[in-house]
Amino acid sequence: MVNQSVKTDRAIQISRLLNAPRELVWEVFTQPEHISQWWGPQGFTNTIHAMDVKKGGIWDFIMHGPDGTDYPNKSKYLEVVKPEKLVLEHMVWPSFVLTITLEAREEKTFLTWHMLFESAEVLEQVVKQHGADEGMKQNIIKLEDYLKTAGKLSSASE
Repeated sequence: MVNQSVKTDRAIQISRLLNAPRELVWEVFTQPEHISQWWGPQGFTNTIHAMDVKKGGIWDFIMHGPDGTDYPNKSKYLEVVKPEKLVLEHMVWPSFVLTITLEAREEKTFLTWHMLFESAEVLEQVVKQHGADEGMKQNIIKLEDYLKTAGKLSSASE
């Protein structure tokens, strides 16, 4: 398993080789019934209000923290290249651009998850206050766990 984390002054990035085909990974990133099951750090759940996966479309949802705190999120899709790339602008604090790239590698997918923040100060603040770097790692673990289930569901429906 390839697992690489990188942090620069304004960005954090993680790459991972996922044991799932790219089409399935795309599906779990772009369908509300899937992403609501795994998005966010450990202990978080989600309520998806809108997910219009197209250039200019909006993804509006609430992340529910394990302590009961709700975190409203709203992002705009800047780029959608099925099944290889998603670029979103997070429109509420903290402001960042999220780029997800999916590279097919036989029956696996090489995922790169990159978050570019508006400033080094904002990145430092979200890392210190919210553990954004650790949260990203936990999110990838939840994705990997969900893909095991989603792959079985996808196989059963064929």
